[in-house]
Amino acid sequence: MPAVNPYAARLAEIPVERREVEVCAGTTAYWVYGPADAGTTIVAVHGFRGEHHGLEPVVAHLPGIRIVSPDLPGFGESAPLPGRRHTLDTYAEWLTAFVAAVAPGAVVLGHSFGSIVAAAAVAWGLPTDRLILVNPIGAPALEGPRGVLTRLAVFYYWAGARLPRPAGEALLRSPLIVRGMSESMAKTREPELRRFVHDQHDTYFSRFADRDVLHDAFVASVSHDVREFAPLIAQPTLLVAAQKDDITPIEAERRLVAMFPDAQLVEIADVGHLIHYETPQAAAAAITRFLAPSDGGTR
Repeated sequence: MPAVNPYAARLAEIPVERREVEVCAGTTAYWVYGPADAGTTIVAVHGFRGEHHGLEPVVAHLPGIRIVSPDLPGFGESAPLPGRRHTLDTYAEWLTAFVAAVAPGAVVLGHSFGSIVAAAAVAWGLPTDRLILVNPIGAPALEGPRGVLTRLAVFYYWAGARLPRPAGEALLRSPLIVRGMSESMAKTREPELRRFVHDQHDTYFSRFADRDVLHDAFVASVSHDVREFAPLIAQPTLLVAAQKDDITPIEAERRLVAMFPDAQLVEIADVGHLIHYETPQAAAAAITRFLAPSDGGTR
């Protein structure tokens, strides 16, 4: 029985258009949601192994805002950047160029690994008035509550990169491993919502170009965190964090917010690293408040 998307009706009411742009010598696919004349535009950057579909539940709860949602290079429908290692420096350079090309001055949002990419880009000069980080990586992944599992993931990606290519690709795209990851991260006990989360991961979590891109991105995701960049970000910043996040514990997020010159933290209870799937309403409400004119938001 196919999983029902609980956000489909809301999303269907929002206009969307697929586009492409040449950035850093590669073709980036991106989707534009919402009215063309919206007063606020957000560029939304997805997490590791994901692509733009993952943020659609949040988009569904932000009607009236224009949201530009690219697939990271090497993931989804975006081609890898030719002749480049897909390091954090590369992704931050790409994001800066992408925003300049398609939505200069937009608010920047990053989820999970996207929070590291977005924070690095803004710290290194990406022009934006505001920054939003959802499930920010606020501490080294290897030190999280499930550090042992993260170390197993290190071995998994190392093996996928070292095995003969067909075997390595098969391991990295293994449906059983993808489902195990999904089961470990989902916190909801609602059967239909849980089926939807698993279906999203089953459908989109292996849409990477090749194992080399995936390994580069994984190394970048576990070698950096937002703490490196927080003191360098002067823009008002919103952190939307989960109280049951197994990757960055909420205590680390509470320390992280104090590292920014101007930041606020919104905590969401009873959810883990999948705020974008399980509690997008709460995330969107926090974003809407953050961008409201009374808070000095961009309009």
